[in-house]
Amino acid sequence: MKSVLFVASEALPFVKTGGLGEVVGSLPKELNRQGADVRVVLPKYGDIPSEWRDKIVHIYDTNVYVGWRKQHCGLAKLEHDGVTYYFIDNESYFKRPGYYGYYDDAERFAFFCRAVLEVLPHMDFKPEIIHCHDWQTAILPVLLKAHYSHIEEYRRLRTVVTIHNLQYQGIFDSVVVGDLLGLNEEYYFTSDKLEFYGRANFLKGGIVFADAVTTVSESYAWEITTYEGGKQLDGVLHSRQDNLYGILNGIDYEYYDPEHDDFIDVPYGQASLEHKTENKLKLQERLDLKVDANIPLVGIASRLVAAKGLDLIAGVLDEIMSLDVQLVILGTGESYYEDQVRWAKSRYPDKIAANIFFDEAFSRRIYAGADIYLMPSLFEPCGISQLIAMHYGAVPIVRATGGLKDTVQPYSEQSKTGNGFCFFDYNAHEMLYTIEKAVAYYKDPELWQKIVHNGMAADYSWRRSAEKYLAVYDELVVKADLEEKQAREQEPEPVDLDWGNLVAMTLPPEQIPAEFEVEMTMTV
Repeated sequence: MKSVLFVASEALPFVKTGGLGEVVGSLPKELNRQGADVRVVLPKYGDIPSEWRDKIVHIYDTNVYVGWRKQHCGLAKLEHDGVTYYFIDNESYFKRPGYYGYYDDAERFAFFCRAVLEVLPHMDFKPEIIHCHDWQTAILPVLLKAHYSHIEEYRRLRTVVTIHNLQYQGIFDSVVVGDLLGLNEEYYFTSDKLEFYGRANFLKGGIVFADAVTTVSESYAWEITTYEGGKQLDGVLHSRQDNLYGILNGIDYEYYDPEHDDFIDVPYGQASLEHKTENKLKLQERLDLKVDANIPLVGIASRLVAAKGLDLIAGVLDEIMSLDVQLVILGTGESYYEDQVRWAKSRYPDKIAANIFFDEAFSRRIYAGADIYLMPSLFEPCGISQLIAMHYGAVPIVRATGGLKDTVQPYSEQSKTGNGFCFFDYNAHEMLYTIEKAVAYYKDPELWQKIVHNGMAADYSWRRSAEKYLAVYDELVVKADLEEKQAREQEPEPVDLDWGNLVAMTLPPEQIPAEFEVEMTMTV
């Protein structure tokens, strides 16, 4: 049984800001189903809902050094849905509104990583693998090698770093290397380790020092080794190609299940798609759109940022609205794009529903009610929304990048295969042509139902992905066993000498006491 500790800054149901929280909240369950013992450690944020905070049990206290600072660290525990969760508690670092974006984020997450390593001996669990997620925990493999590798309890530990989005790297002033991490700057602050254009890069440190690096789709694993997609880390990632794995994210089919979803108006499945239409009509009514099952309803539930392709939509909005379609948008983000959405709503009040907030229940109603799900991303490491959309019978239109390319196959009328629509260049008119094609296909109910069924029948659960993670863990454990065996074989044979003989052997022959000469002769 593989024992693995996930170290992450968020996980459902305790905290989620995006795909990272989805993955860490669902992947361990599937790994455990397949025979592993996977547990998760998180910061104990003040914003964890009280329904969970009240169940967390305190188990240990200690102090942790962050550079020269000695900080209190509490260890707590909670079991949920078959997974054991541990929490690192320090109120000055984590009892704040929100999770990221503070001036001392480098110190907060340096503390978190060091605290995890410090409390390992006090968990009722001895991991073989520490699996770190994104920049907030990527510095842990560096700290492990620098401060703990000489300790017997830590010597066999192997580390994995998963890059969920290379855009976020944890880049800070170079002073953090010595001041917060307690590292020798001459050795660690170099171009082949933590140094990044004169600053310190936490994610780069993880990429360099981890035993394996994974990312969240096969295409993205290739894209980040290129100049265009590498975000200035393509060189170091290319150097790790032998230990770089692209493993597609999945979704939790127990959590996202249109047949048993309390958030939607009417449950349905592949055999009862007429009830999906009921969800559409109720959503149109709720949003003050024309209630008409024959009008294609296009959904977007997304962060409103440049990378999500909103500029493409704005560039051809009039052409999209000239089609017989409705558009519902849900999300928050950068003020510029929030204003763009508001402007679009004001321009087409009868055809666009703009909701500048995020609500989990509302997002499920969009998946359940939409006919088409639009995701024209500039880049997308994996994407989870398109997987949920297909499972709920909403046909995705995506740009073929990263995980979108790996999961959405263009529909072919000849072979009757494919589960959506793709365009390749980041170009507004290419996107518009693809939307026009999808709307034309929608007018043929039999053809459209085939595309919907193809998407709903696809298996994007965690099962296959978990198998691939287990294969990576197996490889690391085998390497650790081999390295330990080789180290034992290289150790010199012990010499059986008593103290007297050892002293005698260091003396000139004329100074060796007579009794030692007798003892040595008998030994020989």
